[in-house]
Amino acid sequence: MAKPLDPVTLRGKFTRLEPLSRAHLDALAEVAFEPEIFRWFPIRIDARADLERWVDDAVAAQAAGTALPFATVLHDGHRVIGSTRFMNVSVGDGRYEIGSTWIAPSHQRSAVNTETKYLMLQHAFETLGARRVELKTHELNDKSRRAIERLGAQYEGMHRNHMVMPDGSMRNTVWYSIIDSEWPAVKARLAGWLK
Repeated sequence: MAKPLDPVTLRGKFTRLEPLSRAHLDALAEVAFEPEIFRWFPIRIDARADLERWVDDAVAAQAAGTALPFATVLHDGHRVIGSTRFMNVSVGDGRYEIGSTWIAPSHQRSAVNTETKYLMLQHAFETLGARRVELKTHELNDKSRRAIERLGAQYEGMHRNHMVMPDGSMRNTVWYSIIDSEWPAVKARLAGWLK
């Protein structure tokens, strides 16, 4: 059996999630610099150097055993259109956060986010033995909140003044989760949407 954070490729009908590496930098740079993508992130990614640091940090977290980062790749044309990861992992507790997710604006509100979350949730619950998967976002990020709620994640509350944003403002972070007993119903709903 593979160790929980060993790199793995997850394949769906529309997309695949490949282990993130520096080899993805050029393709990520082609889609990463739309201002709206990182508006709600607690870090600023405005230039290639920022993106390089972000990828390097993700890969280092994977090596440290606290994250499993992916590049989001379309099957059609093999284009990289974003990234996501398991992060803040506690293997002993069976806890995995899905986060640092971004998708090129041209593919937002498509099947991409639903499928990538489905693939990650399936991997977490059915391969890694997760008991809990967490998802978090900025309180004001309505698009992300709707997408998380649409998955079937349960709202758990808000951490006020949780993080300092790049502009100096404070981020209130809303927390959601899906637990193992909820996964069968969530899986059936998501699989139905992806048919």
